[in-house]
Amino acid sequence: MAAVDQEHRPGPQPSPAPTGSTTSVNSSQNDESRATSVSQEVPKPNGEPHPTRPVPVQKKSTMQRLSRMFSAKDSNADTREATSMKEKVAEKVPEAPLEEAEDGAAPAKPRPGNFSRTSSRTGGARGITRTGSDSKREKRDESVQAPQRFWLDEAGEHHHFLKSSRRQEKLSDMIRDFMGGKRKDHHEEQPLSLMSTWVDQMKSEKGKLAGDKNAGPNATASLVQKYGKCQEVVGRGAFGIVRIAHKHDPENARHEQLYAVKEFRRRPQEDAKKYSKRLNSEFCISSSLRHPNVIHTLDLLEDAKGDYCEVMEYCAGGDLYSLVLAAGKLEVLEADCYFLQLMRGVEYIHEMGVAHRDLKPENLLLTSHGALKITDFGNGECFRMAWETEPHMTMGLCGSAPYIAPEEYTEKEFDPRAVDVWACGVIYMAMRTGRHLWKVARRDEDEFYENYIQGRKSDEGYPPIESLHRARCRNVIYSILDPNAKRRISAHQVLNSEWGKGMKVCKAGEQGA
Repeated sequence: MAAVDQEHRPGPQPSPAPTGSTTSVNSSQNDESRATSVSQEVPKPNGEPHPTRPVPVQKKSTMQRLSRMFSAKDSNADTREATSMKEKVAEKVPEAPLEEAEDGAAPAKPRPGNFSRTSSRTGGARGITRTGSDSKREKRDESVQAPQRFWLDEAGEHHHFLKSSRRQEKLSDMIRDFMGGKRKDHHEEQPLSLMSTWVDQMKSEKGKLAGDKNAGPNATASLVQKYGKCQEVVGRGAFGIVRIAHKHDPENARHEQLYAVKEFRRRPQEDAKKYSKRLNSEFCISSSLRHPNVIHTLDLLEDAKGDYCEVMEYCAGGDLYSLVLAAGKLEVLEADCYFLQLMRGVEYIHEMGVAHRDLKPENLLLTSHGALKITDFGNGECFRMAWETEPHMTMGLCGSAPYIAPEEYTEKEFDPRAVDVWACGVIYMAMRTGRHLWKVARRDEDEFYENYIQGRKSDEGYPPIESLHRARCRNVIYSILDPNAKRRISAHQVLNSEWGKGMKVCKAGEQGA
């Protein structure tokens, strides 16, 4: 881009020729200066020169000032012209690559230009004093640059910057609109929209929310001493809520260490023995996994009331579900980055003999720089022990309806790895379209799923998947969402496909930071 700017940047433009009035004023000034120099050289009668007298300063007339103003060269002209040329070039050369248009599909529109984090945001940490005008300028710059959650740099590398708090404010406004009578404005999205699902969930849990805000865990001294005091709620599920524990950093008094503390609730009709067995099973699975794209589980503690609390690393970027909900849908490179991280995490846990069995955007956490981490192994299952080579089949229905694989409804036993891969395909489509493909993957219960089955067989294909444009992407998604679990590809095959090898992961995603 810099090279293009230099190549097309215009040079300084010559000043316009002075008008007739301007010429006469300048001529008169020159005559005055010549007359003054002559008078200063006239000698005295005795041969000595006269003492030089200061020339009286004549106040320029209004006409002279105006003439001088319009005849002078505009010192800012070059800057304005260069800026204008940059804007024209930026319109022609997109900052982000276009989505590949194969099979005659129309190319996607170019994305907005780069978004960069300004140094003013970090200036306070460096001891820079900011005035009130600086603060206003920062707000104005942020509004111009928004959204900043994803951008490309000059080297072609992409970056994420996620702030869960800002997103929660937006979601609060959205749900207020939906529950306050404006829901009809979104009637065309209602059957499968993520917002509709979220609103229904919030309504069903409305009675629990007040208690969750006020009633923290009956923390034991060991919990507070090791991980700090549990405060604000940052997540909630069917059988537990997640709070942030704040602990002062012993090495730096101005900073604090943050941990996510999941407080488990007992399931209906679950006695103490089953409750303890379930939580210990989840902890044993999650704490044994070490991968950049799997949440790091630190501890399992019992509070004063007898309830269990699981301590995990804290991900400040929130979860993928709220990100898609607030954004509507994600950029192509953005969704690809998260999907590739997801498939890497799934491939790892499958190699470790563990299936998640409840993969969904709510169980995918994000760091502030875009690293994705799989969490919540409450439904996790060990399908192969370390000394075994063949996997065990599993049975039973679990998970969230839009992400449950069809064989869970029709087969007595099935491969849990194929179930996880199916859910990953549904998640990718949710990121790209901002909606669910169907409510439940059963032909006799859901017309949307029936449409998908028919679309797979037709020459035109299934419209939501066909809208992805890239042939290698479409082929992999069709293979992931194969209703026949025996034909469905594995996580390893996804990563080794042409599309999988062509996707790029951000630096944070590589490091899990």
